[in-house]
Amino acid sequence: MMNAKPSSVEEYLSWCSPEVREKLEQMRTTIIKAIPKAKEVISYHMPAYKTTEVLVYFSAAKRHIGFYPSSSGVLAFKKELKKYLTTTGTIQFPLDKPLPLKLIAEISLFRAAEAEAKIELKKKKV
Repeated sequence: MMNAKPSSVEEYLSWCSPEVREKLEQMRTTIIKAIPKAKEVISYHMPAYKTTEVLVYFSAAKRHIGFYPSSSGVLAFKKELKKYLTTTGTIQFPLDKPLPLKLIAEISLFRAAEAEAKIELKKKKV
């Protein structure tokens, strides 16, 4: 899927095996429930959820699902993410383990609140 350029989240999901698609659908549903105001888009060839900015992305990999809540999302949940492989703005959830859906929802909510706070700060500066 590296060079693929999906036109929609549905198309992206359709390219995945049934097992992977099931996990991605769980992630998708969790994010949509957590941040219903976010618009579902494709960004950087991945499903993404956007309000005033892209809040979170996810993608399928060979052995994990990548979740991309930016560096602030990873840093804010550093303690809760200790058992997962992380980098500056990335979390890897192994395909052979259940997704931590509550944690995914909390991180998504955090990112939505962070984006909202940026808007409020800009309003105060004007």
